[in-house]
Amino acid sequence: MTILVTGATGRVGRNVVEQLTKRGASVRVLTRDPAKTIFNGDVEVAKGDLLDFDALRNAFNGVRTLFLLNAVTGDEFTQAIIALNAARAAGIERVVYLSVFDADRAVNVPHFAVKFGAERMLEAMGFSATILRPSYFIDNEVMIKDVIMNYNVYPMPIGSKGVAMVDARDIAEVAAIELIRRDQAPGKLPIETINLVGPDTLTGADAAAIWTEVLGRPVAYGGDDPSGFEANMATFMPKWMAYEMRLMAERYVSDGMIPEAGDRERLTGILGRPLHTYRDFAAALVG
Repeated sequence: MTILVTGATGRVGRNVVEQLTKRGASVRVLTRDPAKTIFNGDVEVAKGDLLDFDALRNAFNGVRTLFLLNAVTGDEFTQAIIALNAARAAGIERVVYLSVFDADRAVNVPHFAVKFGAERMLEAMGFSATILRPSYFIDNEVMIKDVIMNYNVYPMPIGSKGVAMVDARDIAEVAAIELIRRDQAPGKLPIETINLVGPDTLTGADAAAIWTEVLGRPVAYGGDDPSGFEANMATFMPKWMAYEMRLMAERYVSDGMIPEAGDRERLTGILGRPLHTYRDFAAALVG
C-alpha cells in the first residue's frame, strides 16, 4: 500500500521521501506546488494542501499510512485537525506524526501546544501512531550562519541547561523506518512516542566553542536575553512568528532540552549507526 508524505518539500519531508524510496516503499506526496517535487525514485504527486478537504480526499485514496508534518503557521492546528479527520474518514489508521520535544510541558509556546493537541487527537481518535518528538533542529543554524561568520557571535539564546540538537537526516530516517514498520504491520500497533535528540547536549557556550574550533577564530556566545534574537527574526518572518521563536528560546534557557535515559541508545538502535553531530554539521556548513 501507499505511504502519503505531507510537508514533502521541506528539510525533513524531502529526506523522509528519499529514505522511503531507498527502501522500496510506494510513496505519494501532497504539495501545493508540484513543480518543487523533484525526487530520486518513483514518487506520485498529489496537488493540494491540508486545508483543502477535497484535495485530501483524493490524496488519501489508496493510502494506508500517513506521515503528518504541519509547518509552523498561524493555522497549524486547523490543518492538523482537518488532516486527521480526513484520514479517519478515508479509513487510514496508521500515522507517523512529527511533534516536538516536551510538547506536553511547554504549553505557552504556540506550536508546542498545537502539537500536543494533535497528539491528544491521535490518542482519542484511536489511531495507530508513532509520535516523533524532535528537539531543536541542528539545521536551523543555517539561519544564523551569517551572524556567526560575519560577527563572530553565536546568537541563538539556548542557555546553560543544554539542548540535545538533532539533525534533520536522523529525524527523517527514523520517520521512514517507523512508517514502513507501521505500514507493513499485520494489524494495529499501539501508540508509541520517540524522543529525537542528538548525541551531544550543548549549551550556548558549547556551541560557540564548536564554532571557534571550526572557524579557527574566537566566537562568543551572545547570551541568554532573547530580545535581539526576536528582533533579528522579525526582519525576515512575521512578527507573531518571531515572538513565538522568542518564547521557544526562553524555554531553552529555563528548561533546556535534555534527553531522557535511554533516548540516544534507542535511536542508535533504530538507525543502526551513530547520530549526526553538531560539529560535523557546522564544519560542513562552513565548507
